[in-house]
Amino acid sequence: MDAENTYQVFDGLWSSGQLTERDIDSLPSLGVEVVINLAPPTAASALPGEAEKVTRRGLSYFQIPVIWDEPKPDQFEQFAALLDAFAQRKIWVHCGKNMRAGVFLYLYRRFVLGEDEQVASFPLREVWQPNVVWQAFIDRVSAAHSGV
Repeated sequence: MDAENTYQVFDGLWSSGQLTERDIDSLPSLGVEVVINLAPPTAASALPGEAEKVTRRGLSYFQIPVIWDEPKPDQFEQFAALLDAFAQRKIWVHCGKNMRAGVFLYLYRRFVLGEDEQVASFPLREVWQPNVVWQAFIDRVSAAHSGV
C-alpha cells in the first residue's frame, strides 16, 4: 500500500493515512468491503473523487469529516455505530495520516470492544502521541463511556 502509516489492526480491520487510487484498486483483493474516511474532503491530502473511486469498485464508502482542531464525541459515536453495523465485513479506516483514525480506533477498541489499554492503543501508539486537543477529545469520550 502507498498510504502512509498503514496497519492491519486485526483480522478484517485496517487503518492508514490517505489512500491513493492504486491503494483503492487493491482493496477488493484484500476482501475489504467498507471504507470509512475520517478526514474532511477539504483536507490538504484528500483524494479528489475518492467516494466515486471507492464505490465504483463495489465497496461501501462513508465519510465522517472530522475537523482537525474540533473532533466531536458525536462523530466518534457515529464511527462506532458504523463499525458495529459492518462488524461482519472487512473495513478500511483512514484519514490524512492515520492520526484521527488511530484515536477513533483506540476509543472503539477500548470502550466498545472492551480491550485493555495496551492492546487497544495499537496502532495509535505507532503513529503519534495525541496533542492537547486530541487528548482532551480522548478524555471526553472516555468519561462518557466509563460513566465518570
